[in-house]
Amino acid sequence: MLRRLPKSALQRVWFCKICYKRYSSAFTTAFPGKKDTSGPLPKSYNPQFVESVWYSWWEKSGFFRPEYNKNVKHRDGKEPFVVCLPPPNVTGSLHLGHTLMVAIQDSLIRWHRMNGRETLWIPGSDHAGIATQIVVEKKLQKERQIDRHTLGREQFVREVHKWKEECGNEIDQQLKRLGASLDWSRPNFTMSEEFSRAVQEAFISLHDDGTIYRGNRLINWSCALRSTISDIEVDKQPITGATDFRVPGYEDPIQFGVLHYFSYPLDSGTEIPVATTRIETMLGDTAIAVHPDDVRYSHLIGRKVQHPFIDRMLPIIASETVDKDFGTGAVKVTPAHDFNDYDLGERYSLDSVTILGEDGTIDCPVPRFNGLRRFDARLEVIDALKEKGLYGGQKEHAMVVPVCSRSSDIVEPLLKEQWFARCDNLATQAIAAVESGELSICPKMHCKTWQHWLLNIRDWCISRQLWWGHRIPAYRVSFRNGHPKNQKADSENMWVSGRCYQEALEKAAAQLNVNEEHLELTQDDDVLDTWFSSALFPFAVHGWPSQTDDLDRFYPSTLLETGHDIIFFWVARMVMMGQKLTGRLPFKEVYFHSMVRDAHGRKMSKSLGNVIDPVDVIQGASLEDLHARLEGNLLDPAEKERSRRGQAADYPRGIPECGTDALRFTLCTYKAQGEDVNLDVNTVQTYRFFCNKIWNAALFTLNALPDNFEPSPMSETLADCSIMDRWILSRLSDTTSKINSGFQGYDFPIITSAIHKFWVQNLCDVYLESIKLSLRADDHRAVVSRNVLHTCVDAGLRLIGPFMPYLSEEIFQRLPRKPEREDPSICVAPYPTTGEFPMFDGSLEERVALSLDIVNRIRSIQKEFGIPKLSGHIVCNNDDLRGVLSQLCPTMATLSRCRTLQMTNQEPDRCLATTVASNCALFVEMEDIDVPRVLERLQAKLAKTSTGLKEIEAQRSMDGYEEKVPQNIREKHDQQMEVLQSDSARLSAAAAMLKTAR
Repeated sequence: MLRRLPKSALQRVWFCKICYKRYSSAFTTAFPGKKDTSGPLPKSYNPQFVESVWYSWWEKSGFFRPEYNKNVKHRDGKEPFVVCLPPPNVTGSLHLGHTLMVAIQDSLIRWHRMNGRETLWIPGSDHAGIATQIVVEKKLQKERQIDRHTLGREQFVREVHKWKEECGNEIDQQLKRLGASLDWSRPNFTMSEEFSRAVQEAFISLHDDGTIYRGNRLINWSCALRSTISDIEVDKQPITGATDFRVPGYEDPIQFGVLHYFSYPLDSGTEIPVATTRIETMLGDTAIAVHPDDVRYSHLIGRKVQHPFIDRMLPIIASETVDKDFGTGAVKVTPAHDFNDYDLGERYSLDSVTILGEDGTIDCPVPRFNGLRRFDARLEVIDALKEKGLYGGQKEHAMVVPVCSRSSDIVEPLLKEQWFARCDNLATQAIAAVESGELSICPKMHCKTWQHWLLNIRDWCISRQLWWGHRIPAYRVSFRNGHPKNQKADSENMWVSGRCYQEALEKAAAQLNVNEEHLELTQDDDVLDTWFSSALFPFAVHGWPSQTDDLDRFYPSTLLETGHDIIFFWVARMVMMGQKLTGRLPFKEVYFHSMVRDAHGRKMSKSLGNVIDPVDVIQGASLEDLHARLEGNLLDPAEKERSRRGQAADYPRGIPECGTDALRFTLCTYKAQGEDVNLDVNTVQTYRFFCNKIWNAALFTLNALPDNFEPSPMSETLADCSIMDRWILSRLSDTTSKINSGFQGYDFPIITSAIHKFWVQNLCDVYLESIKLSLRADDHRAVVSRNVLHTCVDAGLRLIGPFMPYLSEEIFQRLPRKPEREDPSICVAPYPTTGEFPMFDGSLEERVALSLDIVNRIRSIQKEFGIPKLSGHIVCNNDDLRGVLSQLCPTMATLSRCRTLQMTNQEPDRCLATTVASNCALFVEMEDIDVPRVLERLQAKLAKTSTGLKEIEAQRSMDGYEEKVPQNIREKHDQQMEVLQSDSARLSAAAAMLKTAR
């Protein structure tokens, strides 16, 4: 059966099988309804088991919809918390950079939801004009050997829609696998019928009031795509000298990073030398510029030079923008092919001569050059200058090469008639919103960048020469043949906009005061820049321009959370469009997270093979799996080979299975404000072990609770709590305070650190160990400890729920509930607050901290001296502290696993002494210590540590260390140095202790 299917159909079957295998376990179930948790908790943590089924139940139960908490809102008066997910491109799939965004946004959404707020997280995808058109064109060429022109525009657009329905939903499945609690009942696609209506309305409104206009200005042009591209699609690649680039359409590489010198002849028989990296553009030169204070050329200002190939005189003008130290100090001016020259041409009213066609061939009146490809013309121009004796040679030169990120073409500045949006007034309002505090930006360091960019903003080119996208609803007006005003209308280049042909026709007839039958309209073939529709996202998703209930209820959004790399291309434009079209800011606060790079600090790039699908981290992937995934990408053979090498270097044994919860938590542990995140996948595995720790604690708790256990209110048990019970409740209170404060300030490292410390260092390492013996008894003490343990695990799960939704839900559903709590899911359970847990006791924590310091000292001595179990004595001269330590002696003995530990009033003989505090000391009996042997072992370790320190210090003192050694290696050296210094101090202290033993 499969053999009879066409190739494309086979690929679709393969794709569907892969997607089902990769994404189904997280949100599908073999049975309807809630996951069965009636059985015992499995003995070991398994992410696949834990993360199965829950998502479909959450979604079906409506927990993600704002209506679920609507009644809560009316009761406490809280406003809705609304966030729009930055719409990912429909062409792509999520990588770890996107996953950071999802982890942050979902944790915030879940925290607010658990705090009783009506929450709405809006999903959507962007039609990604250029990217999608390229993908579908490559697919057509590969499968059917045809291009879009063969199909025609309408059929090609149908093909894109068809591709989107078949393959464009992978991101949605990834989001569900990541546990993203989006409201899927409110889907959005920027090419949907509803969204298209908003785009059309926005263009017409802005065109009618003059904000949008048609003009002849300089734009970024991709000859390979035959289209204008946005600044964000220009990859500015710095080079230090001569560098070869592969350019589409050229068999041989093209060299950049070379400064060419040539001269323009003056009428007096002398010459003026200039330098340029784009010598072929001299065919469009219309002036020479020099600095007014440059004595070499000041006497030439106002004179003219003769173009060597074209009948054109070029004036020599003075401009303070000229760098006297660049090249010869005199620069050629090509207003039609350079952004700086364009501005200069505007100031001096210079001619703008276009010499490059849309296909990248030369268009000039010199037969020798006309019709040549641009980089072939470069060589021909050099030869022609040599023939005239005007070429002065070349030298290597540092420069920035503008490369189209979509086609790898070299971007050309080109003068074209396009649609533009005036941005000056819009930018002024956007600046004022931040200065007044009406719009908050976090981190604050981005406020200066915001102001600087908006103060220097250019008008926005919104035209794109594509077929996939929102076709511009503008019509060129002309009079039908025979009408007396025909020439006038054509010469004025009149355009009108309308929702349809008839509306535009009526508008044109009214403006010209003529009958409709005398007019003929032609719609513009171009489409709008994808960023234009994206700029409308915060209000278009609610049904704008219609006045819907959702628009009234959920606009503006509370927060926009996104990467700082699109602060101008998207964020600023949303603000400008929101203020202009709705009269309101689209959101009240902007939070910029950091950019995620690989472990080596490199940008994520398919060609490097370091773009990791989060699903591969979640479920694990062998190196062969990673290689096989490349076959589904439309990379050229050379890029695929580079990707394979990159994958083999970074993941020689593949990627271990870590699970969704560990991945989400890991990403939130990094400092997300201001600094780039260098993510090492091995770090995710570390937090997978943390998940295992939580699982084991839950297993211990469930086994410790009797079958008929019913939690008692803390008010009933608090009076009977032991010191350790009160200590863990105090730690819970303090942790809760820190976490809630962290959420309010978007300080995710503080939050995750507090959670990790509470679960691992406080609950598992100390409290659980301290109560194991008491839980075995069948007395009131055990009942109290069980209640405290239950309280801490229940609260700990709710604290970690926004970051680890699957693990917390799996355990939460099996934990007995308090009578007053009927929460169906941890998604909607109340988030812990200090109001629920007001038991913080700073004084008690200080005293327990001292006892834990004693425990650590005992453990360290036992480890360093090789003593399985030692006997110790504590001397304390503070009566209150002595009383507390006396009560904690059994706990300290249990935690340190020593033979005996007791309080004493006098310093014992034959003991090692170590000061714990100014009024407290620990004494360890020496009867089991072989002092000479232990000293010899410590000295050997110290020598090894000292050698390691010297080796690292030698490397760090090398000449050019900071410049030559990669950042990730330097960071590794710093970490090694810190560990070795700590080891050295610890070993030295142990040796000194032995030497001074009584």
